[in-house]
Amino acid sequence: TVLYKDRNMIERFFSKIKHFRRIATRYDKLARNYLGFLNLVAAIKWLK
Repeated sequence: TVLYKDRNMIERFFSKIKHFRRIATRYDKLARNYLGFLNLVAAIKWLK
């Protein structure tokens, strides 16, 4: 059940960040830009 809780938490996180169109459509071509924006979105979600 521990694995299920972790998986569920990760799936919910990705569901939330997909509300940002830039993440869902992979607008950035370079991996470093994509990762940078992904970190920014994660920080915004963490602060909420």
